[in-house]
Amino acid sequence: MWFDKERNDVVYGDKRIESHTLCDGRKLEIHPDVIYDFTAIPFRDNSFDLVVFDPPHMHTLGVNSWMAKKYGVLFPGWEEQLKEAFAECSRVLKPTGTLIFKWNETDISTNRIIDVLGHKPLFGHPSGKHSKTIWMTFAKPNNGINPTLKGGRAEESDLCEHCGNLKDTHPRTKCWGEPPAA
Repeated sequence: MWFDKERNDVVYGDKRIESHTLCDGRKLEIHPDVIYDFTAIPFRDNSFDLVVFDPPHMHTLGVNSWMAKKYGVLFPGWEEQLKEAFAECSRVLKPTGTLIFKWNETDISTNRIIDVLGHKPLFGHPSGKHSKTIWMTFAKPNNGINPTLKGGRAEESDLCEHCGNLKDTHPRTKCWGEPPAA
């Protein structure tokens, strides 16, 4: 997944340090920068601009299987655990932060996961040989408040009376003098 796991501006976290030799001789190395449970991330609130969350996605694996060693495994109670982990990822995001959530539908559908998380992504993109992996992008949940606006919400005085767009939000923003369509 990572192009460079040695970047100084990235923190890699996992709950384990392990090394395995797979049946075909390949090495599986799991050596995170920080070891933690994803339901208790050891960073302050609002620490990161971006969080990439790639949780275990299968619950029908044997604990000692190659797939479990590589990807981890979900245990009974996984729904609450993933919901808590999503909340933790959101907690450490800055107010305008972005959460990338990677999921694979081998055992559990994306729609089921979105229901469990209680938040809909802004957008997502399927990938992989059978398009069962989806990368979803979430904005930090903020109760509908846009932190880039004064006071968090647009006031009526901030809106152009002709077009309804925000005034002075960008140097190239221009009102064409047309009232909004009724």
